[in-house]
Amino acid sequence: MSSPTPLADTADWYPTFRRRHLDTYRAAGVPVPAAELLVDQLLDPAHGWTAAAITDPDGQRIGQVVVGAVEREGRTIGRIVDLWTAPDTDPDGAHRHAAHAWARRWCEEHAAERVTVRLAEPHPSFTDYPVRSQVRFKAIGSAPGPVDGVTARPMTEAEYPEWVREEQDGYVADIVRSGSRTAEEARTQAEQEFRELLPQGLGTPATTVLVIEAEGSRVGVAWLNHGYLPGVSYLYSVAVDPTHRGRGYGRAAMAVSDAATLAAGDRALMFNVFGGNDVAMGLYTSAGYHVLEESRSVDLG
Repeated sequence: MSSPTPLADTADWYPTFRRRHLDTYRAAGVPVPAAELLVDQLLDPAHGWTAAAITDPDGQRIGQVVVGAVEREGRTIGRIVDLWTAPDTDPDGAHRHAAHAWARRWCEEHAAERVTVRLAEPHPSFTDYPVRSQVRFKAIGSAPGPVDGVTARPMTEAEYPEWVREEQDGYVADIVRSGSRTAEEARTQAEQEFRELLPQGLGTPATTVLVIEAEGSRVGVAWLNHGYLPGVSYLYSVAVDPTHRGRGYGRAAMAVSDAATLAAGDRALMFNVFGGNDVAMGLYTSAGYHVLEESRSVDLG
């Protein structure tokens, strides 16, 4: 099995990387302008990535692998941002396996403590990497019908401080459960992100925070940002209060979020769900939100 052949010029690998991911996002129903922005967010080609061509025994190029390393909270994290082979040239996956081993060695040689991979499509080489998070996506064709007895209203200023505290605590717990950060790192991340996402509280532009009610009581909250990408809203949080879970309000909350997306002029909704939250993942799948991309990682040593 031949080793991957280094590619010194970004032009030798980035156009292929970009085209493949654009095709994947567009096939999932992501609007073209939004798909282009998503690909641009995946990586900065000028970062200094190390790329290599995957070749067959005759020296013909049949795929590529791209790796890099970043410093995060005092740790070196290895990143595998691309690894693929043309299916008809690698039917048993032997070349993918060799390229994966090469990428892992590269990360180890660069003192990485963890290897992460961000997948825009399923990949058999990483099934033993725990799922840390998923991006879910749904194109919304028409407004969902009302759910009997469930209504939604804007959150009031009086309700906001307690909600923010609860939301940060829940976000920290999600991050820690996923295994991607320590508790201290998760708290720092949460506080920073909330400052950036809600600089003006409920008055933050393009922001909707809805209180979901049923039978006169609050049953949950949905927090959305509109125009996150062209034509796409982002659901930062949807939560059903613990005392009301198991009664179908999760699906109702997703319907409320769909309706808020359309009301804001967007036609699709996306959001992140952390690994380890199997109940939520099942709900999102049943509500029509498919996995757009997935982050997995494994500790080295």
